[in-house]
Amino acid sequence: MSSIPPPPESNEPSSIHPPTPPEPEGGDAVEREPDEAPQKPRKRVGVIVAISLLTAGLIGLGVGLTLTFLELQRAVALIEEQQQELEDQRELIDQKETFSQAATEMMAAAAVFDGLPFSTLVDRSYHETLIERGWTHRWNPTVLRHDIDDVRAETAVLRELAASAEAERASNASGTYYEKITDQLGQGFISTVLDVAPCGKEAWGCVSGDDPFTVYYDHAGTIGQPYMTDFIRAGVAYHEYAHVLQFSNPEQTAVALESFDGNVEHMADCYALTYLNGWKLDHRIWVGSYTYWDISVGYGYTCNSSQRQVIRDWVASLNYEHQPISQ
Repeated sequence: MSSIPPPPESNEPSSIHPPTPPEPEGGDAVEREPDEAPQKPRKRVGVIVAISLLTAGLIGLGVGLTLTFLELQRAVALIEEQQQELEDQRELIDQKETFSQAATEMMAAAAVFDGLPFSTLVDRSYHETLIERGWTHRWNPTVLRHDIDDVRAETAVLRELAASAEAERASNASGTYYEKITDQLGQGFISTVLDVAPCGKEAWGCVSGDDPFTVYYDHAGTIGQPYMTDFIRAGVAYHEYAHVLQFSNPEQTAVALESFDGNVEHMADCYALTYLNGWKLDHRIWVGSYTYWDISVGYGYTCNSSQRQVIRDWVASLNYEHQPISQ
């Protein structure tokens, strides 16, 4: 059997080539263009690597810039937070100092009333409350501002009260003996009101518990009467001033009233009998050589020496005692 020999081994791919034309005679070789095989494009590895590195660098730069920006933002936020804390602390310190100054001014205004025989004229318990509130709110500047306003308002009230008393002492607006005696007794802190008294027809004067620092007198009803003398007016004023003391010192008065069986009018009469020299409840007023008036002023009971000592002890216990209030 015949066999077809295997093709020669070759590493080149197999192909079918056209026959090679014969060379011309004479040995002259004819130049022939070599076969131009297609060439594969060459990869620019260096450029690609450079671009890749540049891209990676830009990305790294972007990440770095982003991190730097975020860190800057955090730093700015921290600085702003710290600045706000400093401002808050500065404001708190200022508010504390302002409250302390306001409280000092309030206590100085209250000191003007030291020794006055009116326990309720100055509300010490309210002052203690105001200062206690300031201490409680010392870490809260917003609430502390309200406390400062309240302290300043109370200071204004005290100053106005003292100024009004000074003006009252310096003048006699009604020009009456009633007001003169009342201003002397009350040191200007007691107001005198004439002819609008809610006292009733039988009373020449009265004091209301709703307004214990005002004394009402029936001046018009007695101004033309021959029996009404300045001495009798003084006795009426002393009696009514005793009511002022009773209303403005309720605790001390409750103790003293036990010696008068709880009768505030007998106690007021006893005050006048104790402190107005020559005063008595029954008067004979001569208006001519043979004409006189018998006048009874008061409630018909003349207190004894023991009761008069109770009045003296009572008066000695009546005073506003100014003391500092610690914060």
